[in-house]
Amino acid sequence: MARGCHPSSVLAAVVVVAVAMATVAPTPAAAKSYNITKILAAHPEFSKFNEMLTKTRLAYDINRRQTITVLAVDNSAMASLDHFTLPTIRHILSLHILVDYYGSKKLHQLSHGATASSSMFQATGSAPGTTGYVNITSHKGGKIDFISEDADETAKPSRFVKSVKEIPYDISVLQVSSVLSSSEAEAPVPPPAPVNLTELLSKKYCKSFASLLAANAEVFRSVNETKDNGLTLFCPIDSAVAAFMPSYKNLTAKAKTAILLYHAVPDYFSLQLLKSNNGMATTLATASEAKKDYSYDVQNNGETVTLETRVVTSSVTATVVDSEPLAVYAVSKFLQPKELFKVVEAPAPAPEPSKKHKKGTDDTADSTDDSGDATAVKADAAPAVLARWVAAAATAVAGLLLMA
Repeated sequence: MARGCHPSSVLAAVVVVAVAMATVAPTPAAAKSYNITKILAAHPEFSKFNEMLTKTRLAYDINRRQTITVLAVDNSAMASLDHFTLPTIRHILSLHILVDYYGSKKLHQLSHGATASSSMFQATGSAPGTTGYVNITSHKGGKIDFISEDADETAKPSRFVKSVKEIPYDISVLQVSSVLSSSEAEAPVPPPAPVNLTELLSKKYCKSFASLLAANAEVFRSVNETKDNGLTLFCPIDSAVAAFMPSYKNLTAKAKTAILLYHAVPDYFSLQLLKSNNGMATTLATASEAKKDYSYDVQNNGETVTLETRVVTSSVTATVVDSEPLAVYAVSKFLQPKELFKVVEAPAPAPEPSKKHKKGTDDTADSTDDSGDATAVKADAAPAVLARWVAAAATAVAGLLLMA
């Protein structure tokens, strides 16, 4: 290499090394998450609003979205909803969930002083036309108004009161003065068609499980009372029930009740939602046992949905019914909670074989001996190669500095 190397060449060498390091070992970005129930729990004045988000299952819909604005109203304003049914309240409150981020600063800097935002009422397809849009207007003096697209001419807009919680570009919770008025959202929602759960289960895949439910009055009552407000039931196929019956018969009456309720989730999950979201699911058994968890991990891999209890892993094999507010899925194994059965620990990883060279053994022989471990050591290869690159680059840079 020629003498008189310019310092810019040294800088270029350092940049190359930095880029190589960034390419080989990128730093993963931490994903943000939030829980609307916990956010509102810190503000007792919104307890009724918070309670209704849970009862209408809107809390779950909010938590699974990445960009959202919640227009919360206080307890006194929530009194205006007392005469509506729960399905209608869901429609009304879904107008209060905007599928875009509006922090206090953004509200006061609206282009042309006004905008229209789609609400969850619109985004879920429940609102006909554009009736699920909410118009936002910024007035002189900093006043902000919200009013639904189909509000009656005599309806007063709901006014921005304050910002409750902002996690920039993820979730903004704002207090507004009153419940948004909308003739479409306030329209009566027809009740779901009556469903005979025992008859439904007996027709497809789950005749044996249906018999277990029917034989337990407490479980049958709990499941039936929940199904019209949102229920997902995982029913083991007949062969799975037959395989588990010896263990089931040995359970106490209380444990039998708990394990049957463990198959019921008090919320509606469509198959599409199960395939696109991972996470823990609480069950009717969770509610019945105050000091017990009784939850399991719902995981998806492509088109396959599994339920992992830490005792068994069961897969969804078929859809019995999927029509809000009720979903029933056949599963391959009887779900066994860790509260009643021994947890199956994951096997410890096998120890890596020794890589010491024996005397008189050349590199080719050593490479052949370790060929079966290529997958196991792959994760360690990049750091080792990177270390050699950095050392070589450092030597080169030092040489360039001496020659400069």
